[in-house]
Amino acid sequence: MGGGFGGLQTVKALRRAPVEVTLVDRNNYHLFQPLTYQVATAGLSPDEVSEPLRRVFKSHVDVVMGEVTGFDLERSQVLVQPDVDELPARALPYDSLVVAGGSSYSYFGHDEWRPLALEVKSLESALAVRAHILRAFEAAELETDEDARAAWLTFVIVGAGPTGVEMAGQIAELIRDTIPRDFRTLERGTGRVLLVEATDRVLPAFPPSLSKRARRSLERLGVTPLTERTVVAVESDAVEVSSPNGDTERLRCRTVIWAAGVTASPLATALAQASGADVGRGGRLVVDPELTLPGHPEVFAIGDMVAVGDQELPGVAPVAMQQGRYAARAIRNRLRDRQTPPFHYRDKGNLATIGRGQAVADLPGGVRLSGLPAWLIWLGVHILYLIGFQNRLVVLLRWAYYFFTRNRGARIALRDLSASPAPARTSRGGP
Repeated sequence: MGGGFGGLQTVKALRRAPVEVTLVDRNNYHLFQPLTYQVATAGLSPDEVSEPLRRVFKSHVDVVMGEVTGFDLERSQVLVQPDVDELPARALPYDSLVVAGGSSYSYFGHDEWRPLALEVKSLESALAVRAHILRAFEAAELETDEDARAAWLTFVIVGAGPTGVEMAGQIAELIRDTIPRDFRTLERGTGRVLLVEATDRVLPAFPPSLSKRARRSLERLGVTPLTERTVVAVESDAVEVSSPNGDTERLRCRTVIWAAGVTASPLATALAQASGADVGRGGRLVVDPELTLPGHPEVFAIGDMVAVGDQELPGVAPVAMQQGRYAARAIRNRLRDRQTPPFHYRDKGNLATIGRGQAVADLPGGVRLSGLPAWLIWLGVHILYLIGFQNRLVVLLRWAYYFFTRNRGARIALRDLSASPAPARTSRGGP
């Protein structure tokens, strides 16, 4: 269940095993989620960060495009509603089940903020953000009131983890490179990018020294980090933030992008209800050290949606990929009546890009890099893990072209995907 990093690695690792494999996903493609923000900022096109699942697996895997609606663990069946409404729901039997449902952004109990604070977790949402950002430039070009124009050219990103930092840097470069080239009435430096973070530094999961370097790089791009600020209200034309001393500040803006906190897929709760397993912080399903459900060793749950015992691993692609390969190895070992030791995650470090030629890298062995060397490592890792030779080649050429020309070729604002400004309303409270 799930064609993300965990599900993809599971299926690939079972390629030569004597098993029949069915892959279920609501989409017919695998999305390279770490690069959706590049789609949102007109750096890449959707087809360059995604690959059809049927092309990935050719003919040795049955692919079902549909939504998982429930689990019958006693009968070893998964209930799936096909994407076409006219087709009836199906019950898919299994001997071994691997659930890799992923996660979504958490609005900390304020789902009413969701239509106003956009996110880039999916391909559809990335396209909506791209349309919204580009239409904000278009609106500012026509706006005659200076305050209203400033609001259109102010972009607030909530959450200064890797996604938030990468979004802030890309939007700052878009302002710097696109405004003077494409718009006649907008001057260089007229846009603002505000990066709101509840902790005392950007990239809080990185060592403090790299956080400081990342902050300096962001500031050189024109990003204003607002650390130790908590969002307390989101409106269609403003965000209100609170500082530790209780003071509040209203930030006028027409674009808010949410990159703060995640919650597990609803499949985690569904599995917990079906099995009696516990649900931990962030809605994560608590699994055994072998990544199986308590009392159901035939059911594996992996990736962002699980916590392994009392250990919460980071919600990053390497965790899901290693867990996917582990689940496949455990299935192969069972066919041979072999035991599989408990899952152990090998931390390969953290990477975050800030802008053109700027990144930070926290690598194993205490190796910490920033600037161009870190950016080259980031580039190489992402090219390596992209699915499909064509995607790797096209993305590499795209990045090389942008590096030397600063020209983004995907500046298309689709009207039906754009997030039109909603009527002014305020939502208060929350973390």
